[in-house]
Amino acid sequence: MKLQELYEVIDGLAPFALSEEYIALGHHDNSGLLLECSEEAEGALFSLDLSLAAVEEAKRVGADCIVTHHPAIWMPVTKLDREHENKLVACIRAGISVISAHLNLDAAAAGIDECLMRGLGGKQADAVYEQLSAGAYGRVFDVKECSRRAFTDRISQVFRTKRLVTYGDRPVGRVACFCGAGLDYGAIRFALREGADTVVSSDAKHHLITEAVEHGLNLILLTHYAAENYGFMRFAEAVRQRVSIPVSTFTDERYL
Repeated sequence: MKLQELYEVIDGLAPFALSEEYIALGHHDNSGLLLECSEEAEGALFSLDLSLAAVEEAKRVGADCIVTHHPAIWMPVTKLDREHENKLVACIRAGISVISAHLNLDAAAAGIDECLMRGLGGKQADAVYEQLSAGAYGRVFDVKECSRRAFTDRISQVFRTKRLVTYGDRPVGRVACFCGAGLDYGAIRFALREGADTVVSSDAKHHLITEAVEHGLNLILLTHYAAENYGFMRFAEAVRQRVSIPVSTFTDERYL
């Protein structure tokens, strides 16, 4: 199939226009077709990150396109040469194109943030933190009440991770989640305003941890990778059902 056709399938599920909306709000992103080595796509590998390991896996399975969540090019690239071997050089040499779906996929319907909610046991959001034209980011929802320990044990199983940082020991019944590194002061105020007893996110800075704890919230921090790979693998499956080429997935177990 044409590489553009694959791009359009991804765009239909997680509109790239959502990324532009986020940029207009002052966020940084770089989603889209970031490296085009051919007009054709004979196979796609979905990997949360563009890494040398992902490139090797793409070559192994015969994929000539890698689809990532985190942008393959985040800031301006200053050098591509033989001495400074990197993942982009590896892709170019192997003829592998790259499409990245970042903030658009975070916010899309059935995207990364919504999948995080569902993995945590939520069925629907009662309130959202940032509402976009065709999606949202940050959710508050009810879960079946349980102890904080039982809740974190379930998270470990569902998200296949043992690397959890936890604060607080309140019973869990109403949760706010923010996928990736989305926790900020506004998110904490949103969680408190909507009656959450527990906040789930990743990569929280110390001043945000103290803010949440001092307001009596449970705070549970997954690895960034575990929190987002869960939804990204489901996104890969949704794309697989809509394309005529083989779709493979790669999970780097080191980061779960």
